[in-house]
Amino acid sequence: MQVTSPIREPLVLNKMTMHNITNDVCKQVEGKPTMPWLICFGISLVLLGLGTISVASTWWYGIGTWGLNKTVGWAWDITNFVWWVGIGHAGTLISAILMLFRQKWRTSINRAAEAMTIFAVLCAGSFILFHMGRPWVAHWALPLPNTYGSLWVNFNSPLVWDVFAISTYLTVSSVFWYVGLIPDLATIRDRAKVSLTDNPLLATDTKEERKAKQEKRRPIGAFMYSIMAFGWEGGAKVWARYEYVSLILAGLSTPLVLSVHTIVSMDFATSVIPGWHTTIFPPYFVAGAIFSGFAMVLTLMLITRVVFKLENYITLEHIELMNKIITLTGSIVGVAYITEFFIAWYSGVEYESYAFINRAFGPYWWAYAAMMLCNVVSPQLFWSRTIRRNLVATFVLSIIVNIGMWFERFVIIVTSLHRDYLPSSWIYFRPTIYDVGDYLFTFGLFFTLFFLFAKFLPVINMAEVKAALNSSDEAARERGVIALSKKAGGEGVKIAAVHNPDKD
Repeated sequence: MQVTSPIREPLVLNKMTMHNITNDVCKQVEGKPTMPWLICFGISLVLLGLGTISVASTWWYGIGTWGLNKTVGWAWDITNFVWWVGIGHAGTLISAILMLFRQKWRTSINRAAEAMTIFAVLCAGSFILFHMGRPWVAHWALPLPNTYGSLWVNFNSPLVWDVFAISTYLTVSSVFWYVGLIPDLATIRDRAKVSLTDNPLLATDTKEERKAKQEKRRPIGAFMYSIMAFGWEGGAKVWARYEYVSLILAGLSTPLVLSVHTIVSMDFATSVIPGWHTTIFPPYFVAGAIFSGFAMVLTLMLITRVVFKLENYITLEHIELMNKIITLTGSIVGVAYITEFFIAWYSGVEYESYAFINRAFGPYWWAYAAMMLCNVVSPQLFWSRTIRRNLVATFVLSIIVNIGMWFERFVIIVTSLHRDYLPSSWIYFRPTIYDVGDYLFTFGLFFTLFFLFAKFLPVINMAEVKAALNSSDEAARERGVIALSKKAGGEGVKIAAVHNPDKD
């Protein structure tokens, strides 16, 4: 009797050792910027500069520069706000929920996903400041003791709930991200100190020797990483406390994944406007947020994989698993679209029915068609294993998904407002150059922060990848097969460790 045991693909390729992992990740931090990084960073700075001009004009002249009017009071700005909040969901999902479920494939992508969460939430928060018109009094949205008598926020308003939810989410996500960084920062600190010890500057050095040593010495890095590592020394007690803190933060973060976008959806669901007043919004928005967040993680990780040459750590297995999650959440979003139309018909409310008919066949039919094509049709291509494991197809589809999710928020907001109960006030919303410029500012801010992070901090979690190494390399797989063979009872059963790449 012969039993074939299917073995999962290794999460780290080419039999990397722990020393290889340290060198491959640290060389991006310690070395000079590469040309691909400089090009990407330069493009980000250009977007940030152009967007800053637009933001300055918006704050100087006020939000009257946008295309808003008395009928469409929310449009491009809130669309971008909800879109950025949604993108920030995948980082906490990968870090917290997959950690609690002991999914080891998260180890190569969780660090970048966590950073993406923080930067996306900052971009989302910028639209709250834009929309205030008077950003210098933004602190009034917090229930702080003040000298203005009984000036307090309206706790019944979902917009106030947004402030609490997003600020809490940003705080917990930042702490979770930084705690995970500390062991790797200590590794970089130690390497920087060794570079100083091994390359002392001597009075007898020639000009060439001194220059060569200066290139290897990293005194500023040794100082900065020493501060950021918080005195990490890697003892058993320190590691145990690190694990406890990580699990506690994961437990705190998990409900935030559900609560943050649920509260964002209540900005709409608690109103009485046809097209918004529906209880399906909270789960629908959460699924859509995970959908768009994973798409953005894929976009960033595919770029990082090429720019920093991390093909051994961000493997096709990681990409395929993320594509499967996109397929699942995309299907959930598609069911939500169908459910909305059913409820509009089943409710018997003519205004509700008209709101959805207007979405699909009204003046903004092109936006609705783009939403359906990008969010419902395109993810179904990932049912094919060939497409799931194709890098070019994955990159293109990840961008298409995020375009579709932007159109989804645009359709929900604008098409529900531009035709109200009075036909005399019906209007067609058109964004101005300032709407577009403020959006470009957030793109520039997001990618500038991300590329700075990828250059000066380890983009892959070295400690967790090393922990997963022994369970995924070839030697460990062979040891597992031998152990299973012995457990099976000797010669009667022969177990072969065979991975069939053609089988799903």
